[in-house]
Formats: sequence, C-alpha cells, structure tokens
Amino acid sequence: MRWDNLFDDLEGQLEHELTVEELDLRAEEERLRLGRLSMRDRIQAIHELPKDADRTLRITLADGVIISVRPQTLGRDWFAADLVDEAQRQSQCIIPLPAIAAISFSTPQLAASLVDRASETAPSSLASRLTLSFVLRDLCRRRVALDLVTSLGRLHGTIDRVGRDHLDLAVHEQGEARRDSAVTQSRLVPLSQVLLVRL
Repeated sequence: MRWDNLFDDLEGQLEHELTVEELDLRAEEERLRLGRLSMRDRIQAIHELPKDADRTLRITLADGVIISVRPQTLGRDWFAADLVDEAQRQSQCIIPLPAIAAISFSTPQLAASLVDRASETAPSSLASRLTLSFVLRDLCRRRVALDLVTSLGRLHGTIDRVGRDHLDLAVHEQGEARRDSAVTQSRLVPLSQVLLVRL
C-alpha cells in the first residue's frame, strides 16, 4: 500500500515537471517567434485582415505628422496605401518603412498583428521583393506629378531620375505639367529623407 502511494506521488511529480517544462518550452518558442517579427510583417497582417475588419492604421511619421492609411501593397522597404484625411477624401501614398516613427494599433489590430502566420505559407509576391527605389523609378518613367514629403517639408514636382540612394525632383506648381519652363528648381533628395510620396 505504501509503495503504491509512493509511486503515485512520484508519477504525479514527474507529470507536473514535464507539464511545466513543456509550458516553459512553448513560452520560449513564442518569445523567439515574436522576436523574429518585423514591422513589415505586422503591417502585412493588418493588410490581410478581412475586408469588413478595421484595416486603417494611424501612423506617426519621423517628422511627427500623424496620418491614417489603409495598406494596399507591401514592398521590401515600403508600402503603398490609401491615405484617408479628415474630410474622408482618399488619395494614394507610398511610405518608406524607415520613415515610420510609430504605429497606433487598436486592440483587435494589435492581436491580429501578432498572430502566427508561419503555417500560411503564401508564395512571395513580386511586390514584396521590390525596393523603394524601384517604385520611384517607375513613377519617374511614367512622369507622375506627386507631393514629396521630407523632414524639411513638402515639395511638389516630377521625379527626373532615381539613383541608388537619392532622387532628382523637378519642382513645379501643382496642376502644371513638367515642362522646362514650369520647373522652378531641381532638387536632389536623399531617399533616407523621404517620409511620404503622395500621388
């Protein structure tokens, strides 16, 4: 009888220790998974929420300006979004990831941004491999007039060329086509200073 009680007690202790060890292992795996999450991964998770979910993010740019956006396409170091202003007008913008100072998540968005999506092995899209300079070169090729927001302010113009770490912007009045006579100045802007490109 006493031996049975001893073995039952030892078995209970062993089960408890194994359970505690398994819980510790799971907690450590979760910490490692969260440690590998990038800001891009978390924005991607919000982008992939169902259409009826709140996918609007409040982003604080490096200059302190707060904007509301709905992510549409994510590149390697940028994302394109619908920019929503207070008057509920929408326009499109491109935000370099390094230009983000903070993102304000709602409670449901915070939980959704942390979900383990490793099991959802979706094929990598072409857009997810494109860099900011590639996207800017496309805007340059198409001669798109845009607002370029930098840490020093806003410029309106057309991109003339994009180098490895900078772009040349032909500054002209909004609503005017990029013609030599309309260009008031040519500005070289380091890509590291670009906070927002508004189309």
